Amino acid sequence: MNRMTHEALAALEVPREEPVAGLMSDLMELTKARLSLLVVVTTFVGYCMAESGAIDWVRLLHATLGTALAAAGAAVLNQFMESHVDRLMERTRHRPLPAGRMKFTTALVLGIALAATGVTWLWFTANAMSAYLAAATVALYLFFYTPRRRKTEFCTIVGAVSGAIPPVIGWTAVRPSFDLGAWVLFGILFAWQMPHFLAIAWMYRDEYSQAGFVMLPHDDVSGCSTAMQSLLFTLGLTVITLIPFFAGMNHGVYLAGALLLAAVMLTFAVRFLFLRHRASARALFFTSIVYLPLLLGLMIFTKI
Repeated sequence: MNRMTHEALAALEVPREEPVAGLMSDLMELTKARLSLLVVVTTFVGYCMAESGAIDWVRLLHATLGTALAAAGAAVLNQFMESHVDRLMERTRHRPLPAGRMKFTTALVLGIALAATGVTWLWFTANAMSAYLAAATVALYLFFYTPRRRKTEFCTIVGAVSGAIPPVIGWTAVRPSFDLGAWVLFGILFAWQMPHFLAIAWMYRDEYSQAGFVMLPHDDVSGCSTAMQSLLFTLGLTVITLIPFFAGMNHGVYLAGALLLAAVMLTFAVRFLFLRHRASARALFFTSIVYLPLLLGLMIFTKI
């Protein structure tokens, strides 16, 4: 048997495990699994902060699952709506839809099913307010944030509002009311997202511009405005994180830890302002990733 025959037979071999692994990988990318994990974590924190007694773990599971399903559905529909521009960026052109590994109708049905299931799940297992908030998150993300990414830099603010709602869903699953704690959690997530996303926008500004996304001010060639906004929102984040202590929600250990974490975030935000290059933006981005779980964990463990 010659070499050509060997190669022909090899080409006809059907791999047994790779298609399954590939499908799972595509589904994780399509639902933005890392973002969904953040949604789960923040919903969990919101629930725990609102609970004054023993935690109802079954109800907590329902709240996080419903919120995660809604967020995953929004992520799928977002990629469905932006697949034509995802082809234009190196960091997104290998996603399942622009790469042609998944049909558009499949993604559309999957996204609608996940979002609808998540909202319905919250309605029947938590309460109506949590379901309304989940629906509002999906609507903001798809109908306000997504279409405005190619029109105005203020889309980042709209996206931050959508991303700050999950901990409030967790809170209202326990207490169907907008108490101070719910607003504090919303404020922390909102303010945290701004330097986080602005750092990403600066790192990939050329790709975003090529694809027609307006993530930064048009005239901010030097990055001064972007870096200044990052610093201002980091300062705002610092102020908001102090409220739980002064409102009697957390004790002194939280205050000390929050101030330490704020000092680290501010250091990298100031560094980004002075240097304004990709490395300083990347450093701020990774600092923000470490900052949030540490702060939220500290908030839970020092709750009064």
